[in-house]
Amino acid sequence: MATKITDECINCGACEPECPNTAIYEGGAEWEADGELHAAIDEDLYYIVPQKCTECVGFFDQEQCAAVCPVDCCIPDPDIPEAEEVLLARAKVMHPDTPIADPPPSRFRT
Repeated sequence: MATKITDECINCGACEPECPNTAIYEGGAEWEADGELHAAIDEDLYYIVPQKCTECVGFFDQEQCAAVCPVDCCIPDPDIPEAEEVLLARAKVMHPDTPIADPPPSRFRT
């Protein structure tokens, strides 16, 4: 599943710099992918772009946004279930020059 930020977000911004995929944006900010800008997903709260989220698979054994969130509002999005293989493939496409361990760090392995 992609991770999402719930309405309990206090807009502290702790999560944004922790994302290895730059998938987290401040409310109202346009998001970027492949050199193209897209409209903000949320106007008021920080948000996670599902197309860029890998749940930190390939980089960490838990989602870093959730690890630093002081109000526990970074949670798996039940509307976007994704298997570890899909998330790992996305990480490899987004970071082609970054070596990823085998087996990769993943919340699926904890």
